[in-house]
Amino acid sequence: MPRTRKGANRHQKRKRLLKRTKGYVGARGKLYRVAKQSRMKADQYAYRDRRRRKRDFRRLWITRISAACRQRGTTYSRLVGGLKKAGVELDRKMLADLALNDPKAFDAVVEQAAAGD
Repeated sequence: MPRTRKGANRHQKRKRLLKRTKGYVGARGKLYRVAKQSRMKADQYAYRDRRRRKRDFRRLWITRISAACRQRGTTYSRLVGGLKKAGVELDRKMLADLALNDPKAFDAVVEQAAAGD
């Protein structure tokens, strides 16, 4: 059985990695070993931050809802508790969108929460 060599495969692998790190600063985008380390770290950050993004958006929605509630003389916790008692199943994303884009509808939701409380 003939001996195999890794020349073409190794070259392709290096080219693929360097193509993925194109645009990185300095050696991170040019030298294979440094680029490999940079790419591994970038992938770790990407994995972590895909989960982090969900938390960040939830915090943003809660902040927006809370601000809109305070303008209407109530608090975020009273709104959420009242909606739960009233049986209204709007998630935070939809509540934040209403607070931002449709104040009249949000007023109606606040009234419903106050009635449920």
